[in-house]
Amino acid sequence: MTITVEIPEELAAHLIGEGKEPSRAALEAIALDGYRSDRLSDAEIRRLLRFDTRMEVDAFLKEHGALLLYTEEDLAHDRETAIQTARRARTDHRADSSAPRHTG
Repeated sequence: MTITVEIPEELAAHLIGEGKEPSRAALEAIALDGYRSDRLSDAEIRRLLRFDTRMEVDAFLKEHGALLLYTEEDLAHDRETAIQTARRARTDHRADSSAPRHTG
């Protein structure tokens, strides 16, 4: 979709950072508003702004003071994933330690 917006020159200077492309600045403003109003997800921002990685999205949001949406459910999920990963690592380490070693 193509959207054309006309902004008076004197206001555009206040709204768009020096050296920034006006269409990119408008797109970023839309992305930030969509994120802050919970209408756009991280993945949708990544697609909209054509970022390659999730880390670029996080950096963009941080740069613009947008708080990352991280719920208690997210924390519980991340905690459980970390516990399972640590258990697998211990199990793998024990298996490696108990394997017979051959010396040549």
